[in-house]
Amino acid sequence: MFSPDQAKSMAKRLRVALAADAVEVSHARALELIAASFGFVDWNTAVASLTRGGPETIAFTGCSPILRIFDEAKAREFYCGFLGFTVAFEHRHTADLPLYMAVERAGLQLHLSEHHNDASPGANAFIPTTNLRALHAEVMARNYPFNRPGLEKLPWGLQMQVHDPFGNRLRFCEQGS
Repeated sequence: MFSPDQAKSMAKRLRVALAADAVEVSHARALELIAASFGFVDWNTAVASLTRGGPETIAFTGCSPILRIFDEAKAREFYCGFLGFTVAFEHRHTADLPLYMAVERAGLQLHLSEHHNDASPGANAFIPTTNLRALHAEVMARNYPFNRPGLEKLPWGLQMQVHDPFGNRLRFCEQGS
C-alpha cells in the first residue's frame, strides 16, 4: 500500500497529465480520484487507512545526518544565522571536550559534531525541500558574505547547494520542479 505522501504525488502527476490534455482538475478533486482508485470512498478515509501500518510495517521516521564541524561559532553563524535553523540540543561530556549539537528547522534535524570519529569533513546531504524559491530568497536576503547560492534546474528538480565552513555540502532540492 502507498503512504499519504505517495498518494499526494500521484494526485499531482494526475493533474499534470490531465492538464496536458486540457482537462483542468483541482488538487482536491485529484486527491479524491486517487482515493477512489485505491477503493476508498473519499480522501479522508484513504489518508486514515494509508497512515495505519501494522507492526509488520517498516517505516523510517526520519534521518539526521551527522556533519563534522571544527568551530562552534562558525557553525552557529552558518546554520542558525544564515540558514535559519535553531539549536535543538547541545552536549559536551565536560566543558573542555568537543561539542555535539543538533540544529533543526521545518522538520529537518542535522547533527553537528566536533568529535573526530563521528563524521568526515566534506559530507554531502541531499535534503528534499518544498518551496525552495522561498528558502533561496530568505537566505539571499541575509547577505551572508561567505555563501551566495544560486538555484539550478536539474533533471530531478530545482536545487540550491550551499557549502558550510567545514567543507560539507547541503543540497536542498524541490523534486519534480
